[in-house]
Amino acid sequence: MTEPADDILTRPLGVAEAQPAGPDRGRLAGLRARARDPRVVAGLLAAALAGAVGLVLALGDPRGGEPRVRVAITLREPSRAVVPEAPPAAPVAASPAAIPQQRSAEEVETASGVTVVRPAGSAPSEAVVIRVPPANAPRLAPAPDARLIEPGRHGLMPRLGDGRVRALDVYARPEEPGTGPRIAILVTGLGIGQSATAAATVRLPPAISLAFTPYGAETERAAARARDAGHEVFLQVPMEPFDYPDSDPGPQTLLTALKGPENADRLAWALARFPGYVGLVNLMGAKLMADPAFEPVLREIGARGLGFVDDGTGPKPAATPNKAHTPLARAEIVLDAVARPDAIDAELARAEAQARSGGFALASAAGTLLTVERIARWARDLDARGIRLVPVSVALRGGAPKRVSRAE
Repeated sequence: MTEPADDILTRPLGVAEAQPAGPDRGRLAGLRARARDPRVVAGLLAAALAGAVGLVLALGDPRGGEPRVRVAITLREPSRAVVPEAPPAAPVAASPAAIPQQRSAEEVETASGVTVVRPAGSAPSEAVVIRVPPANAPRLAPAPDARLIEPGRHGLMPRLGDGRVRALDVYARPEEPGTGPRIAILVTGLGIGQSATAAATVRLPPAISLAFTPYGAETERAAARARDAGHEVFLQVPMEPFDYPDSDPGPQTLLTALKGPENADRLAWALARFPGYVGLVNLMGAKLMADPAFEPVLREIGARGLGFVDDGTGPKPAATPNKAHTPLARAEIVLDAVARPDAIDAELARAEAQARSGGFALASAAGTLLTVERIARWARDLDARGIRLVPVSVALRGGAPKRVSRAE
């Protein structure tokens, strides 16, 4: 063996014997060792990043090296074609298309008498329902009439005018001339639901009378629109029912337990809600109307030139003393006591039969969309069936048989 045993045992197998390093080889190995040092690598990277940032700041162009072109844009005035002047034409009347369009329903109604009702929540640009009254349609007197109002604690209230002029006569819809069986329908509960109120105003024949509750935020405007559409209007007054307060008509309810002045003040609050009504209608109230506390209320209603209609939804009360001879009527048929289409149609047929047998029928109904739709359907061909619709004021002003129109 040429190598010592110690070298064979201590040198790893397959590794050549180390050669003595020369000067150049030693410097190169040192550089390689330093290059592998993490601190040196981090320093080189930081220096490269700092150099790149310095170049961007010095050159001021973050997109240095990308191709670019500068183009000058010159603004020029648009050319105007020369149009020869036409000779002056003779003045002509403006065509309907040249008339500026009305911008609101109120302007349309004011200018032309056309009633415009938009569906609830719709914008002016959406579809509208327009009812154009015929040229010979009766027009209601403007409200309020200065002869028939006076200031009160809660606002303007109706009063009996000089010469005993009554709101019942001035604000009523005139009965159109004709012969044959007559039916008067009172639709109640309006002024709160916008959709139902608009539907009753637009879809029902103008001869049908509408009653408004005192609670709606837009009641005064809604009642005015109904009158513009030709409907005479009534005011509903909250009155105590038998199951009060489980059934509560609302604030300012007239109660049997209250003294006369207290009920009078509550009645005054209701009377000041809006102008133009011909009379009052109960809102619930079966208990009050059967109690002696109703007599002073009825007297106050008559003293202000108004009438009173019992909508017939409660049991028929005993004859109430009516020393003031307030015009008084009660609906004998409630069309939607059962709120189903077939039941409403059956009651409408019953009202028609009663009108044919007795000459006149007075009915009431709640102003729901279902009820309005059934009445509108039924009323389409009334003329062909020989039936006339008349306003409810006919029953209060002596134009109907006494057995139907009076409760005395």
